[in-house]
Amino acid sequence: MTASLSKTKLIGRYIVTDPNICHGKPTFRGTRIFVADVLEQVANGMVWESIIEDWHGSLTQEAIAEAVQLGSHGINTEYN
Repeated sequence: MTASLSKTKLIGRYIVTDPNICHGKPTFRGTRIFVADVLEQVANGMVWESIIEDWHGSLTQEAIAEAVQLGSHGINTEYN
């Protein structure tokens, strides 16, 4: 395993963090798309198909669903 792979943390099936990519912020696997940016689009009411189109097909509905689920888990953990 290379050094960069050993630093990658799988947050879910589609979401990772890696200190060598986007300063370690959560991104979608194989991209430099910030999870926070996509969650902001969801929060603003953007239709998921439009989000996928906005990111040129680099995301799937499953990846967006995972981000929403993990975001929900985070908020529930923080405030419970």
